[in-house]
Amino acid sequence: MRVTRVEMDIELLYFDGCPNWEKARDRLAEALAATGNAGTPIRLRRIETPEAAERVAFPGSPTIRIDGTDPFGPTEGVGLTCRVYRTADGLEGAPSTADLITVLRQAEHR
Repeated sequence: MRVTRVEMDIELLYFDGCPNWEKARDRLAEALAATGNAGTPIRLRRIETPEAAERVAFPGSPTIRIDGTDPFGPTEGVGLTCRVYRTADGLEGAPSTADLITVLRQAEHR
């Protein structure tokens, strides 16, 4: 099977107190590699204040945006809070690698 690299803008928003943003970054890197997009940069964006969270509509950490869209949204509220994701294994603080692969493949076809 031939894998085609697709240009995507990947952004990971987080705040320093979040215990899960690094796990999200690592899983996102695994998912990018699995979809043939290993060289795609992941832009890290630290959200430092409640005002900044409001300005960028930050629903919690970690938040992943692909081409400006949150594939796991919408969510309620914004702020410096931890975000929870539904995965096949239950609630987790970061999307699963399998779920990330799914949203990346969907983004490739937009």
